[in-house]
This record gives sequence, C-alpha cells and structure tokens, in this order.
Amino acid sequence: MPDVVVRKVLTMVEEIHHEFGPAPDAPLRKCATVAVIKNPFAGAYHADIAGFMEDLKPLGLQMAQKGLAALGGDKNDVQGYGKGAIVGLDGELEHGALWHVPGGYAMRELLGDAAAIVPSTKKVGAMGARLDVPITHINASYVRSHFDAMEIGLNDAPRAGEMALILVMSTGARIHARVGGLAAQDIVGKDGLR
Repeated sequence: MPDVVVRKVLTMVEEIHHEFGPAPDAPLRKCATVAVIKNPFAGAYHADIAGFMEDLKPLGLQMAQKGLAALGGDKNDVQGYGKGAIVGLDGELEHGALWHVPGGYAMRELLGDAAAIVPSTKKVGAMGARLDVPITHINASYVRSHFDAMEIGLNDAPRAGEMALILVMSTGARIHARVGGLAAQDIVGKDGLR
C-alpha cells in the first residue's frame, strides 16, 4: 500500500463554560485532531484500497495521543468520542470509509476499555468544507446526554487530492443535558449500547 503523506495536523480544544442557566462546576471540553493527508487513490478508481486502513493505524494512534494530551492527558477524563473524514473532490466517499477502522481503533486502544462503537461521518467536499462529527458516550451508545457533535473544517483543506481525517473526544455530557434516557452512571451492560 502507499505511504501515508501528512501535509498538516491541527489540534484544537473547545471549552464550553455556559449555556444559559447556571454555570456548570467544570466546563465541557471537546478536542478535535485533524490530519490532512495525500489521498493516494485520488483521480482514478482503485478496486483494492482496504489495505490502506492498516497503514493509517499509526497515524490514528498519534492523533488520539495528541487529542488526549490536549485534554490534559488523563484518559479517565474522556467520556465521549467520534470520528470523521472529508475527502477532496478528486476522491470518493469510500476513501473516507478507510478511516473507520484506524480512527476507531486508535481511540479505543488509547482509552483502554471503551465499549461503544465510535460514531462516524464522512463526505466529499471542496477546500474549506466543514463536517459535523458525531459524539457519543465511550461505553454506551444509548447515553442520550452525550449525543453531541463538533463542527470541523480548515480553510485550506482538503485540496482535491487530499483527505482530512478527524478524531474528536469530549469530557462529558452537553451542558445542562436534561432530556432523559439512559444516564452515564446507569450503564450496566458490556454490549456497547446500554
């Protein structure tokens, strides 16, 4: 498979201190790490692309480590996660699907005991395209308080022959989450759902 060629990496942290109502005891923090890489399959159809997922695993782990460090370095602080990909215009949606395994593997490997599937989204977009990356609880996908998203985009990426690969982690529920459903403290199963 081709080499992973990285043009740039962005790591950013959003701190939410207030959402009307009373201020929370601690701000909700969300971190995104974005790697803009050359799309080795851009410009033509390639039947055999799945092997590139294995090549992306080291990059995924590096990105997850950067994200965790930006959140303070304690994996026990991470309660939510998600991933996404924006494929440049010379690529296809399936190229973004290559991020499913390495992106999810990276965060689950780093966090140790995360049981829930890592939610994901992807799109083909022009330079400057933005993506709402979904976030759910790391251990139970049905924890409604942690249903969230983080909008990600770069003004100069992805170029037509690139992909922007994204990992997102969060430290908790939405500020003032109060619409019911399974609460994080009530997680009992090991199926990643409840």
